[in-house]
Amino acid sequence: MRITGGIATGRRLHVPAGHAVRPTPDLVKQAVFNRLGPAVIGASVLELFAGSGALGLECLSRGAAHVVALELIPRHAAVIRRNLSDTGLPEAQYELRLQDVFKALASLRQSGRTFRLILADPPFGEKNVGRRSESMSQALLDDTDLPALLDPDGLFVLGHSKRDTLTLPRDWQDTKTLRHGDSLIRFLRHTHAV
Repeated sequence: MRITGGIATGRRLHVPAGHAVRPTPDLVKQAVFNRLGPAVIGASVLELFAGSGALGLECLSRGAAHVVALELIPRHAAVIRRNLSDTGLPEAQYELRLQDVFKALASLRQSGRTFRLILADPPFGEKNVGRRSESMSQALLDDTDLPALLDPDGLFVLGHSKRDTLTLPRDWQDTKTLRHGDSLIRFLRHTHAV
């Protein structure tokens, strides 16, 4: 896995060992960032379930002003720190928080933070035919703190399994969906982002 664009193009990224992290493949990252285009430049970015930090580091490489990455598992956070160091990207523009995503969302909202881009590729949920999804992706869509963190013109980019049928709450608008293998990447706007 590598950085696919910007000042750190081609730099190799390490991935935490085990099955707990499912890194976003380089082809999918390229498709996502081709879609985002210049929206990344100068953006404040929030990466949820950071894992290896690949999405946030890609943003930083492509000109984001600042990245906040949330990761709960200490050994994954250690890999993120190594990736940040190995890519040579500016550490002052990268904030790694070792914290549960949902607690962090509430804390960030309380502090008044907002972001132009929020990126999440959480662990995949189970197939949910005939019942509402109980996945992390669904929990993010249902979270009441997340919309307040999104700039009015901001985008929420959410990855999930195509077997995980999500219920899109009324205030979220799906603007684009990319498909790759078992993954769907959705580009969402919130109608009441503040």
